[in-house]
Amino acid sequence: MIAELKRAKVKLLVDTRAVAASRRPGFSKRQLAASLDEEGIAYLHLQKLGTPAEGREAARAGKLDTLWRIYARHLTTPEAVEAMDELVSIVKSGQAVCLLCYERDKDCCHRTRIAEIAHERTGAGVVDLAPQLF
Repeated sequence: MIAELKRAKVKLLVDTRAVAASRRPGFSKRQLAASLDEEGIAYLHLQKLGTPAEGREAARAGKLDTLWRIYARHLTTPEAVEAMDELVSIVKSGQAVCLLCYERDKDCCHRTRIAEIAHERTGAGVVDLAPQLF
């Protein structure tokens, strides 16, 4: 993953997971932030942009329409609005940013909606980065 970030000249990885813990080695918040720091990439966890528990349950059940309804409602909460405003400010600064979530398929992931909103509000381009699988 870090190789893809470096090729794309990403300077900041924004973790959009509600829960930044993982059994996958190196993917938990502290380990990930430390690994990125060693490579000169900053880490920011915008937890309030994460999908609420009921949205994650809908996604696991394959109920994407339900996920999108839940997530749209979530984005209207004051905490999510504040986090989105912070992200938009960062994007407006011109810094290359990567949005991170655990879901590999961008079409099933809330980070796609976050990227769409950031694009709508800033005009910034969006490129999907995916790490090479072993």
